[in-house]
Amino acid sequence: MELEGVEIDDTFAEAFPIKVARVLITAVNEKWAMEAAKEVTGFGTSVIMCPAEAGVDGVVPPKETPDGRPGVYVMFCTFGYKALDAQLLARIGQCVFTSPTAAVFNALPAEETEKEFNIGFKLKFFGDGYEKEDKIGGKAVWKVPIMGGEFVVETNLGAREGVAGGNFFIFAKDRDTALKAAETAVDAIRSVPSTITPFPGGVVASGSKIGSKKYKFMHATTNERFCPTLKDQVEDTAIPANVNGVFEIVINGVSEDSVKAAMATGIKAAVKVPGVVKITAGNFGGTLGKYQFQLKDVLGL
Repeated sequence: MELEGVEIDDTFAEAFPIKVARVLITAVNEKWAMEAAKEVTGFGTSVIMCPAEAGVDGVVPPKETPDGRPGVYVMFCTFGYKALDAQLLARIGQCVFTSPTAAVFNALPAEETEKEFNIGFKLKFFGDGYEKEDKIGGKAVWKVPIMGGEFVVETNLGAREGVAGGNFFIFAKDRDTALKAAETAVDAIRSVPSTITPFPGGVVASGSKIGSKKYKFMHATTNERFCPTLKDQVEDTAIPANVNGVFEIVINGVSEDSVKAAMATGIKAAVKVPGVVKITAGNFGGTLGKYQFQLKDVLGL
């Protein structure tokens, strides 16, 4: 199979269920909304060691936010609702509450919500009795007095089961070309709502495999089959002779459809970069997760 003259591997990306919360952060301007968004989603690349996978979902114009201010959507992903509740409280309490002019609203529609966490109710106790209930844009909120004015937070934040680990690999003639294609893919994926690319800049440099061949205490180690520097040492390498640069894009979303759309958008953007040789995907034969995104189906080939 080919797309724009680039080989598309006949394989699938293997993804798994995860619990997802989608939150809107607003502020006096886009700069401060994004500052809060970056801070609250930090240390959120992979649940291999991070307490949550997290990332920026998109920028929102003032006309689409409850308080009429610029906003940024962010998403948080954990394996269980208890962990998600704890991460929301800690991250919003420490990273958004402390950010100038920031406010927090739920961003999951009621019909998609499976679980609610009373994050706003818990954070209001910081007001030491001076906090007050209110409504903004039809949403029940708490207003907590702080030095910067008032911190506004919606009483309840919603969550649902989503999908984590949608992915594709970009094989290119060299590292710089692969990175340019990966950046192009991530930029395109930003247009797909309800998805995040949680790794640094949206790009994975250190693709892993489950477990280890040598170190039994390791839960995950380098995926040597996808390391260009090892292609002459690994018998079953996946790297063709003309490939010297590989990067992976990992996508989480609130649904299978959103992840599939993001994969398609990213791949279609990446293959337009000259020097990209092949697109493939990561899977573990169906042992990791129940979702299988066949590249030919994702791209309609």
